[in-house]
Amino acid sequence: MKRLNAKCKLWLSSKNIEGVFGDGKWRLLEAIDRTGSLREASKSLQISYRKAWGDLNKAQDALNVALVEKQRGGNIGGKTTLTSEGKKWIEAYSKFRADVEKAVGKAYEKRIEGLLK
Repeated sequence: MKRLNAKCKLWLSSKNIEGVFGDGKWRLLEAIDRTGSLREASKSLQISYRKAWGDLNKAQDALNVALVEKQRGGNIGGKTTLTSEGKKWIEAYSKFRADVEKAVGKAYEKRIEGLLK
């Protein structure tokens, strides 16, 4: 049998709000940082602009922090940029995710890998 890999999806939730922050919102913030646009970020992730905006609002409201700044564009087009807090969330979540993936890998090696022939 080919080697299997352990995978996991992560998200942070509060007592009252499920899915405050996780892989999807992390990828959205990274895409905004890369493209400078919520519209372009949503296109690159193949999600609707409305979903992207809703996800951002949900995270910002639950975390009580501004993750992005939007500037209306008029004739020259608008832009969306990450706030310093948004950048901190990307960095912290990236490290958190790496730590969890490492722990999942060790647990897989300890509990599952020996079952495979």
